[in-house]
Amino acid sequence: MRNRFFAGLLTAALVDPDLVLITADLGFGAVDEFVAARPGQFLNAGVAEQNMAGLAAGIALGGARVFTYSIANFPTLRCLEQIRNDICYHRADVTVVAVGGGLAYGALGMSHHATEDLAVMRALPGMAVAAPGDPAETAAVLDDLLTAGGPAYLRLGKTGEPAVHAAAVHAPRGTSIPLGEGGEVLLCSTGAILDVTCRAAELLGRDGIRADVRSFPWLDPFDTAAIREAATRYAAIATVEEHSIVGGLGSAVAEVLAEAAAAVPLIRIALPAQSSSVVGDQDYLRGAFGLDPESISRRISTHLQERQTRLEAHRGLASQVR
Repeated sequence: MRNRFFAGLLTAALVDPDLVLITADLGFGAVDEFVAARPGQFLNAGVAEQNMAGLAAGIALGGARVFTYSIANFPTLRCLEQIRNDICYHRADVTVVAVGGGLAYGALGMSHHATEDLAVMRALPGMAVAAPGDPAETAAVLDDLLTAGGPAYLRLGKTGEPAVHAAAVHAPRGTSIPLGEGGEVLLCSTGAILDVTCRAAELLGRDGIRADVRSFPWLDPFDTAAIREAATRYAAIATVEEHSIVGGLGSAVAEVLAEAAAAVPLIRIALPAQSSSVVGDQDYLRGAFGLDPESISRRISTHLQERQTRLEAHRGLASQVR
């Protein structure tokens, strides 16, 4: 995902001299090709993310299109005030790019976990929020960001995420992408955990539960129409995200269902709303927090079985009353 992003950004910079990339003293290796090709369109702000955000806003208000880049927790939480006041308030054409969303930098500990970023960015007025699920979605989202402009947050994985889509996809702002039709359960996914979600759907299928997957590369604006429609078609909706259970995809879906007065059950699968003292690589941490394919499929299957048991018990009690 990161490589696809930089390839697309460089292509755009070669034809747009007003496109500027700012990094907070990291990404070297990933940004080298961009720097070599367009040195006059690159700045290193140093280990000073607050300065980077303010600098980006100033350059953007001068007529440029600016992308800032750092490890996911740093360009968001460390400089939140500057993003809110300098970028969003002034509608500056700045895209905050975060690499390593979720637990991608898990071996570095809690300080490098990006597990509240989607909730925080969703809360900022005028901020578009994107979390593509694979390289194809990354390219599609970048196309939109380059076209539409304005304040935006782009959450990427780290590197090596598998391709879920076999071909290019179209993902204009505020849309979602269906992967499969005709199932009885819908699994909604956002971000780089898409491949894991698809594998969980396959495991459910082996257990006789037909599951469709729908990817949400955009958290804001959100595809409310897709959720409203899903509430009329599926027996249950599950959300899967490598993010706190507070404020992310699960919350966005719950908000839509609450206002639609939908009766469809919602299963939110996410990280607990607490700081983690567990250290390990991303796969290890996903397993530890129930975000591996086996745990996800088991959670959904158990929920459906328990619900069926409750419904049968309720029917039996109702028949006795009659």
